[in-house]
Amino acid sequence: RATLASALELEGTVLREGRLTQFVANNLERRIRLSGAPRGEAAPAAPAAAGPIPAIDPGALHDVMALAGQVAAQVDELLRNVHCGLQALTALSVGCIQTYRDGVESLGEAADLGIRAMYALVARCEELDRAMQPVPALARRIRDMKGTLECLEGLCK
Repeated sequence: RATLASALELEGTVLREGRLTQFVANNLERRIRLSGAPRGEAAPAAPAAAGPIPAIDPGALHDVMALAGQVAAQVDELLRNVHCGLQALTALSVGCIQTYRDGVESLGEAADLGIRAMYALVARCEELDRAMQPVPALARRIRDMKGTLECLEGLCK
């Protein structure tokens, strides 16, 4: 592997990201043109240091193009699916936010009504307390009357 990597580094750029290795050839267009040239022709500006480049099989190139088209179609389908999924998630998020907003608003209204009802209850209790002020005096008078009645009953017997 080390020998292959160093050989590749002489012919282009090697990038490694984790387990993925990428290779970009130097002068790729010129190499492709040279691979399509007939065997008898010499390359106009071929460097002497570069080794012979084997010819590219047109069938393999056609297969690569077909596979690239399939990959592009699959990527398009994937992007459409991701787009639809994101739209569904966005709609769900909007619905949740609106429900939350409505819940907060109704909670505020319910709290406001509860506070008003509590103040009304306190006011009624104060009114009842004022209305009940004469009750202890009436209770004393009733006890006095009861005592007087008992005395009269005792005299009548």
